[in-house]
Amino acid sequence: MYIHKSTCISPQQTYSEVDLEKTILSVNNILTVVEPKYQDIPLNILRRMGKAVRMGVGAALPLIKDSKNIDGIIIGTANGGMEDCIKFLNQIVQFEEGRLTPTNFVQSTPNAIAAQISITTQNKGYNITHVHRGLAFENALIDAQMLLKENLDFNLLVGGVDEISSYNYNIENLGGWYKEKEIDNTELYKNDSKGTIAGEGVTMFLVNNCKENCFANISAIKTLHTNKTDEVAEQLKLFIADNISPEQKIDLFITGENGDNRLQNYYNICEKVLDKNTGIARFKHFCGEYPTASAFSVWLASQILNNQIIPKHFIKQDRFPQSLSKKTLSDICNNKVERILIYNNYKGQQHSFMLIEK
Repeated sequence: MYIHKSTCISPQQTYSEVDLEKTILSVNNILTVVEPKYQDIPLNILRRMGKAVRMGVGAALPLIKDSKNIDGIIIGTANGGMEDCIKFLNQIVQFEEGRLTPTNFVQSTPNAIAAQISITTQNKGYNITHVHRGLAFENALIDAQMLLKENLDFNLLVGGVDEISSYNYNIENLGGWYKEKEIDNTELYKNDSKGTIAGEGVTMFLVNNCKENCFANISAIKTLHTNKTDEVAEQLKLFIADNISPEQKIDLFITGENGDNRLQNYYNICEKVLDKNTGIARFKHFCGEYPTASAFSVWLASQILNNQIIPKHFIKQDRFPQSLSKKTLSDICNNKVERILIYNNYKGQQHSFMLIEK
């Protein structure tokens, strides 16, 4: 499954002019997206959109408007427009189940993002939303893979979208998933305590079966549910054996390490499976933690494969000599990077492996 175009709206400068060197700091342990002006969305429609729908449509339109044929829209999201959902539920109480504003209800369902993209572009093709918490984006990719096997000439829009609503944040915070003390996201991996920082974002990809002029290939995906570290390590070994031949190697390992010390054993045991010279990178200090953050990691991997450059702040420093100062991947991995393995972990229960190749 080949990626030909992508867009990313995140808490950093990743939309339009990409700048991976600069890191925008978190506020109150929250990384909020840097929203563009959404020039492709008419203002009368834009003002009625909830945040998740606005981000999703805004990221999708630049990919779709330059492509004549989009045969399917596949979105992964854990919550969709949760903020609009809460507004609608509050209206039920406020107006005593009387005449309610329909806008919040229409945009509160998870499939509202894919539906609004379809309506805006008059696309009548395959349209589906996968809502699987921390594996929503991975299931969207697997769906796209199966669809492309059956329809060799299809072009598909695949994306992952999640927003921070006050409801989401409060529930997750009460559940102990965020840091108790405010920290700087640049210090996330140095803080040995439970919890992480909240994030949000949307990433969209235009994919098909055509290798020509692509900039990355999502060649393999595997998901599993478990809380056993040994099982995760065993599944990683099987994933590597099934998808990487003995003469090939993993040039870079991108992990979803998020500063939560309760989950660190999962990442440690996976690192031990790999060759000791494999480069290791982390990304959640850049976008925060949210259910579809793995979509950001795929976008990041595709950027790395094309530019062969990665800023130093992504690299896990204790894996390399302290003298490391250069940022080119050839300095870290001793050759051109052609193969990146991504491992993401959501709340110690949902795990995914994705192999991205040039």
